[in-house]
Amino acid sequence: MRVFIVAGEPSGDRLGGALMAGLKTLRPDVQFDGIGGPNMAAEGLVSRFPMDELSVMGLAEILPRYRALKRRIVETAEAVIDAAPDVLITIDSPDFCLRVARRIKAKSQVRTVHYVAPTVWAWRPGRARKMSRFIDQVLALFPFEPPLMRVGAMTCDFVGHPVVAEAQASDAEVAAFRAETGIGDAPLLLVLPGSRRGEVARLAHVFGESLPPLLDRHPDLRIVVPAAAPVASAVREAVRDWPVKALVLDPRGRTLAEAGALKRAAFRAADIALAASGTVSLELAAARTPMVIAYRMNWLTFRLIKWMILVDTVTLVNLVSDTRVVPELLGPACTAPNISSALLEVMAVPEAQQKAMEITMERLGEGGDDPGLRAARAVLAGMSGDVARP
Repeated sequence: MRVFIVAGEPSGDRLGGALMAGLKTLRPDVQFDGIGGPNMAAEGLVSRFPMDELSVMGLAEILPRYRALKRRIVETAEAVIDAAPDVLITIDSPDFCLRVARRIKAKSQVRTVHYVAPTVWAWRPGRARKMSRFIDQVLALFPFEPPLMRVGAMTCDFVGHPVVAEAQASDAEVAAFRAETGIGDAPLLLVLPGSRRGEVARLAHVFGESLPPLLDRHPDLRIVVPAAAPVASAVREAVRDWPVKALVLDPRGRTLAEAGALKRAAFRAADIALAASGTVSLELAAARTPMVIAYRMNWLTFRLIKWMILVDTVTLVNLVSDTRVVPELLGPACTAPNISSALLEVMAVPEAQQKAMEITMERLGEGGDDPGLRAARAVLAGMSGDVARP
């Protein structure tokens, strides 16, 4: 069985790695080709080019790199057509992946599976019908998505979110982390300015500016900044200019397992987190760490999204739990004073978010089969034609 698999950013790489592991369990003869990061490489993928070339977010942010991305789209589509795999699996990164799939379907009959349904519940609901022209099957992370994505001949399966299967640090690992970093029993704030260069550039400064009022109220507060490998240098540089001292957790020079264990310990050891908008809110919920979400983007991107958005929150914990308990500061609201106030409010009553985090994890499949294995089963069922229809 030959699978061409494409991911364009770290969250997609994690999904891809888990799916590849599931396929290897169910089909030991599987062979992989495509584009991915370290998690997919650990499962045997040799990426055709560095995945971080595709890690671009935002309508306006894509424009300066359009020609380079267009070249990679053409190159990737031609590689898939030449390889003639049994299935193409594209993971998230719709600006790249769906354009690849469209080109492939125009020239071949390769089966196409897209992992992570686009947020049609949030904006541009017509995307589902457009996708159905060149996508055969969608793998959804959220239980409310399949009815929205089953259009025409396109099927959709809820496979659960991989965050529910990720290991959590033990009490002993948390204690060791606090001891080794010198934090001890002090309150701990995680600051997570994103995994993309553009996010770090836009968020790190305002995140740093928001911290002094917290130290005024909680002088013993310690600040830890887990950095994704592709942006670790940028994070280190940004933190040097902060008005408060922070410890950066740099995964470079560590094995994937070591870096993952360090990050898990930090997430569970934290009393509160300040994070960029995205799937990190689910990682924090899995660790049961209360949070504040804040995000800045290009002005044009923000105005366009605000005009088109159909929901009143983009924070996944709020959406899945059907609550609005996680503070969310987006666009013009993402200012240092607003962030400081929200963090102080959550620190005063951290337990207010606990129920929402429990509901979120339950609805995403916590305690069930590994989502990577569920996704692999869905892919194989789709290839055999054994797919449930609405």
